[in-house]
Amino acid sequence: MALNVENLKLERDKLKESLRELEAEQRKAETELKALRQREIAAKREIEALATLIEIQESRDPNKKKPEKKEE
Repeated sequence: MALNVENLKLERDKLKESLRELEAEQRKAETELKALRQREIAAKREIEALATLIEIQESRDPNKKKPEKKEE
């Protein structure tokens, strides 16, 4: 049974369209991933900044005593 050239072309065109849709979805997913990574980086920077501020404040507080080591 010979394959009809027109049917093969139609199938090819359908696959090309499907591929374009997949590529568009992939670009969208990559954009969303990039945005999530940026939010993650920003959150980590904020945590580090707050930790630094806490350290500075604790080092300036004369009433704040560091826990002493217990002798065994």
